[in-house]
Amino acid sequence: QVQLVESGGGLVQAGGSLRLSCATSGRTFSSYAMGWFRQAPGKEREFVAAISWSGARSYYADSVKGRFTISRDNPKNTAYLQMNSLKPEDTAVYYCAAKGFGSSGLDKGNQYNYWGQGTQVTVSS
Repeated sequence: QVQLVESGGGLVQAGGSLRLSCATSGRTFSSYAMGWFRQAPGKEREFVAAISWSGARSYYADSVKGRFTISRDNPKNTAYLQMNSLKPEDTAVYYCAAKGFGSSGLDKGNQYNYWGQGTQVTVSS
């Protein structure tokens, strides 16, 4: 099985930056597409960003384009989410996810096979 652990969350002021990390364990990390999702109180989980197994393709929600960057380092079995120009509406629990097969539907949470426990990001005004 694949295990995922997020880290790097915290409290920042609007306009600040954070980098989230997703450390994974498993035999074939490089074969998995990776995604980031978030969930705020009273709201449903929403897609943030995704990256293909090779790192050649990446995808972003309209709300974070130009501010967030997803990346991966396969030799280190780790995925990242660099978040710049943070806004109060970015406040949420952020989850890392792994998709074991296929490259379609990466913006849909139910397409992923494994999930981390989440890390809290809070952006103050």
